[in-house]
Amino acid sequence: MDLRQQHIQLATKLPKRLLDFFRKYPPPALTQGIPAATSTTDGNSTISSAAPPTDPNASVPDSGAPSSSEAPYRNPFQPHKHHVTGRWHPPVFGLRRQADLVKLAQQHGVVSLLPYTIKLPGERAKRREEFGLRVKGTGVGQRVKGKLWERTLKGRLEERKKAMLAMPAMIQEWKQKGHGRGWKKWPK
Repeated sequence: MDLRQQHIQLATKLPKRLLDFFRKYPPPALTQGIPAATSTTDGNSTISSAAPPTDPNASVPDSGAPSSSEAPYRNPFQPHKHHVTGRWHPPVFGLRRQADLVKLAQQHGVVSLLPYTIKLPGERAKRREEFGLRVKGTGVGQRVKGKLWERTLKGRLEERKKAMLAMPAMIQEWKQKGHGRGWKKWPK
């Protein structure tokens, strides 16, 4: 069985949502090796649904628009800059829809065919490893501000430790002065 037959067999098992996505945004790895669709005598196309669809207007190129061979592959999961106006266009799929597509592709084993997205499995761990934990004060030589009780805790614990070390002497003095009868709170 050749590669094309494998792709056709895989495409018959994919859900409609994934098929529609791959029809609109075919993976560049698959489109490079697959020839254009051929039409049969009855007018039906023999291309598989995993391969890119043919554009009926492709034979008549538009003078203002770049042809499909010139146009770069645009990732629908990332924003892109319009080549004429210079303005940024948002991604076609938001983060929630990206996550849904990735989960669906994982269930059917075609995650490797999806374009890059931060929702891919293992991507979060890779970014955490690359950039680290981004919390202010966790870098080298930095301190987290914290609450007032957190900032003063160390000093209070040191005072308690000193008081506990001085406690036997204080108990002895208290016993000598008559168990509180001669005990003065503040010396005069």
